[in-house]
Amino acid sequence: MKKYILLLALLSLGGCLGIPQTIQPVQQFELEKYLGKWYEIARLDHSFERGLSQVTAEYSMRSDGGVSVLNRGYSEDKNEWKEAEGKAYFVNSKNEAYLKVSFFGPFYGSYVVFELEKDNYDYAFVSGPNNDYLWLLSRTPTVSVEIKNKFKQLAQSHGFAVEQLIYVEQK
Repeated sequence: MKKYILLLALLSLGGCLGIPQTIQPVQQFELEKYLGKWYEIARLDHSFERGLSQVTAEYSMRSDGGVSVLNRGYSEDKNEWKEAEGKAYFVNSKNEAYLKVSFFGPFYGSYVVFELEKDNYDYAFVSGPNNDYLWLLSRTPTVSVEIKNKFKQLAQSHGFAVEQLIYVEQK
């Protein structure tokens, strides 16, 4: 029985590294250009960011070749900053924007960049393992209406619930 439960647990963890069916990770991805600070412009709601504003993500190199992740957001209800530190690693190759990220223990989830401003990496559209996770990230606290519209149109074409998007307050 213990072996059966362990097998089920391992199989369910593998599902966390999936990619939404119609999503393709960005190719010719350059991690060095992606490192640094990103502002969260929009997201689908989920428990680990619920109620947070001024959300940012900072990416830096780890000594083991992975990526350090520091997510930060402000909870107005609690009048405090919340932080989560994690680590990420490429799933396939370093030129494909498909990573696995962990914020606790051996559990990893997908981080898939499926659209990226090519020249300066000014904005990124990111999904998780399925259509429940979606983010618009930017190097600046605001983006143009054109980028927001592009994000919504592309996300909708991939089956994301764009009517449920939360636009994050950035100060």
